[in-house]
Amino acid sequence: MSEAYIIDACRTPRGIGKLGKGALAEIHPQQLGATVLKALAERNEINTAEVDDIIWGTSSQVGQQGGDLGRMAALDAGYDIRSSGVTLDRFCGSGITTVNLAAASIMSGMEDVVIAGGTEMMSMTGRRAADAGPPMMDSGNLRLRAKHPQSHQGVCADAIATLEGIPRADLDALALVSQQRAAAAIKNGHFKKSLVPVYKEDGTLALDHEEFPRPGTTAEALAALKPSFEAMADVPLDNHGTTYRKLITDKYPGLEIKFMHHAGNSSGVVDGAAALLLASPAYAKKKGWKPRARVVAMANMGDSPTLMLNAPVPAARKALAKAGLTVDDIDLWEINEAFAVVAEKFIRDLKLDRDKVNVNGGAMALGHPIGATGSILIGTLLDELERRDLKRGLVTMCAAGGMAPAVIIERM
Repeated sequence: MSEAYIIDACRTPRGIGKLGKGALAEIHPQQLGATVLKALAERNEINTAEVDDIIWGTSSQVGQQGGDLGRMAALDAGYDIRSSGVTLDRFCGSGITTVNLAAASIMSGMEDVVIAGGTEMMSMTGRRAADAGPPMMDSGNLRLRAKHPQSHQGVCADAIATLEGIPRADLDALALVSQQRAAAAIKNGHFKKSLVPVYKEDGTLALDHEEFPRPGTTAEALAALKPSFEAMADVPLDNHGTTYRKLITDKYPGLEIKFMHHAGNSSGVVDGAAALLLASPAYAKKKGWKPRARVVAMANMGDSPTLMLNAPVPAARKALAKAGLTVDDIDLWEINEAFAVVAEKFIRDLKLDRDKVNVNGGAMALGHPIGATGSILIGTLLDELERRDLKRGLVTMCAAGGMAPAVIIERM
């Protein structure tokens, strides 16, 4: 079986995901995706006629983000019409899954050069169409809801923190570290290698820096924030007394959920896109590309749909087992900070050294453009492995429906 090399990675800055406030909010999603695809092609002198496929992640495929965004973004970027494209949805895990599928296509010997990535414009979609909630919460499919009640992710996060006995102070402490590390990474230029600016249609600059971080965040400010999901937990979802709280307590009777997550220790709503270039060893040699890393192992894992956010730990363990590695063989970890409890539980369950996890901050500080985040994290990890002259890293993240993809990469 062939190996899959990672040749390069790039991404846009993350813009605040609100119309009227975010610098990227008026950019068309296809244009945002085209920004990273064009940059990747120019940086590596890609013959786009030879790109076997473009595998793209977009979770909310509605409106301007519908219609196979990956293919349309490639056309907008000026790619040859022979470079095909497909767009997929594994909710938050989409951006890891695109890279994993690209690597698998190359490792199987069926393809030689594949681009993977993702785009999410949370400002434009509100993550879902205005008249419909996420499908896993759709009260219309009562049969599925009876089998696997699935609540709002924020309420799930609070339920997990309650079940795990993790206090709010610990969640806020992790959020503060995320802001501090992100501020230091930005100040010291740790993101410069992969970051590409976004321009408006008239050629003027839209955004060339991270827009979401709040470097002045303090422990006192975090402690003063009101929990975000307590009131939401008891909003009626139908005429049968169903609430987000009840969807969880039906499976966990007697659970008294303590509400601890808020805007400061949850992931930020942002816009962004990212792309990675993967190739077979033979194609890389032919093009004279120097591979930056290889994909060592990939895994997908499902867990409780009701708690929704607990699959990253078993996904990481599965990936490690496939690679024949242990926790001690991983130099750096990226676990998406969808909510503080996800990262905190991940660190505790795997008994990780906190100085090796999310070393440049995470989504609590930088934001989480759903379908793009996984690809962003893989590129961030690769840059940091190079900067620190380290060898291996693992990336994973929770996804709706109780899932998590994972990938281990190794520098070359």
